[in-house]
Amino acid sequence: MDEHCVEAVELLYHYLDGELTDERRVLIQHHLDDCPPCFEAYDFEAELRIVVRQKCRDHVPESLIERVAKALQECEGSAE
Repeated sequence: MDEHCVEAVELLYHYLDGELTDERRVLIQHHLDDCPPCFEAYDFEAELRIVVRQKCRDHVPESLIERVAKALQECEGSAE
């Protein structure tokens, strides 16, 4: 793995999250376009995010919603 690959892989999550400067994003994009192994890593992570996002749409049990709401109310009450 050359230094460009190492940098691309290290910044992959930031790239996917849109947290890079425009200049840095363009550099990573060009690298991904020219480097099949790094593009495969990017593609895998992007697909994984899609699967996780879809699976997280499942119904949340009402009991969990109530517990979270209660915990938030308790935190607000202790902050006052």
